[in-house]
Amino acid sequence: MKTKLLFASAGLAAAGLVQAQNSVTIYGIADIGVEYLSNAARNGASNDSVVRLSSGNLAGSRLGFRGTEDLGGGMKAVFQLESGIELDTGALAQGGRLFGRHAYVGLQGGLGTVTLGHQQNSIYDLVIRHDPMTFSSRYSALGHDATFAGRPDNTIKYTGTFGPVGATAFYSFGRNLDGEVPGSSKVSRNVGGGISYTEGAAGLALAYDQYQGNTIPTAGQSARRWVLGGSYAMGPFKGMFGYRWLKDEIVAAGATPIKSNLYWLGGVYDVTPALKLTGVAYYTDRRDSNADPLSLVFSADYSLSKRTDVYATVGHVRNKSGSNFGLNGIGSSVIAGEDQTGLVVGLRHRF
Repeated sequence: MKTKLLFASAGLAAAGLVQAQNSVTIYGIADIGVEYLSNAARNGASNDSVVRLSSGNLAGSRLGFRGTEDLGGGMKAVFQLESGIELDTGALAQGGRLFGRHAYVGLQGGLGTVTLGHQQNSIYDLVIRHDPMTFSSRYSALGHDATFAGRPDNTIKYTGTFGPVGATAFYSFGRNLDGEVPGSSKVSRNVGGGISYTEGAAGLALAYDQYQGNTIPTAGQSARRWVLGGSYAMGPFKGMFGYRWLKDEIVAAGATPIKSNLYWLGGVYDVTPALKLTGVAYYTDRRDSNADPLSLVFSADYSLSKRTDVYATVGHVRNKSGSNFGLNGIGSSVIAGEDQTGLVVGLRHRF
């Protein structure tokens, strides 16, 4: 009897040890609201407005799985699978991909983490914390430059943290489904990296991103970005700024390469532990034209609990000299030269 109890106790202890060494987490965000947009282009009409249900406003709605396995000696295996979901229709986001947000596996040790698969770029990793709207799906820096949320395919990536310093670098053999063309390794190649520094109330990040054209004729052309972001907290207020330099040679034959600068300045104020106010201005300066849009955004977010909040975000964009920037991205929903005002009121739940 004592022997049976001894083996039973040992089995339970071993099961507990295995459980402690391995973990899998299921998580997600459900974010949806009602959006109003003025001057939403339809059939060439400049004065149309629209009221619609919109998913993923402050944060993209998602369902994900992440896990680790302790391999011993300070080494762990890690993975993440994450699907984007359009909550208003139930459809998959990111063009209908099953795991369009993340799909990777890797190894983690004392010198950092190396992962392989479909994963976010260095701009997203490092600069998102210095955008007051945190690259939200609507009305943020992401609208001015969608590459800020780039998730290249076929990527090897390194990330490491050394005290106040963070570093990351990645190499993609082909950043989209058309990549990895035999005999032409440049097609759709994407490389990037960056460094961050955080000390007390201050933070600073610098990131670089470069990708090549998606076809053999355009493989020698590139789009290059440098992005700098910073922030400083003073009591309940945190001020933030950002700058992005762009030279994009991947244009139609005979067209002039796109050169532009993007600036933003704003901050977040914690009125109470539950209420947060955000305000920010974004300005794109096109060096090859005078089409320079300016967008102004204000958001109020109120936490009902640790996992559920309600929010209201209002934005206005001023289009100059024929620019066609809509609050949801360049060319997204406005006729060139028309201004646009938007309001989205929504509910977000994390699990």
